[in-house]
Amino acid sequence: MKGVAPSTELRRWFGHDRKKCPEFCRRYAVELESKTDAIQFPREQGRSGTLTLIFAARDIEHNNAVALKNFLESKLTERCRE
Repeated sequence: MKGVAPSTELRRWFGHDRKKCPEFCRRYAVELESKTDAIQFPREQGRSGTLTLIFAARDIEHNNAVALKNFLESKLTERCRE
């Protein structure tokens, strides 16, 4: 879903540099917080069934799909506490 992709600026800054991954995840989460409409479907799908994230990065641990997964899981956890 292109609507939840990190901005071009953020992707270029990150450049798949593992050292930048924690800061990339933080900045990406900030971007996602402002994309409430775009993350509606993945959040609903994650609550009610399986959500599959597909990515093409070579590094399977340090990429935007992992950052998105962590973001969505944190939002699901927040909702469970409410």
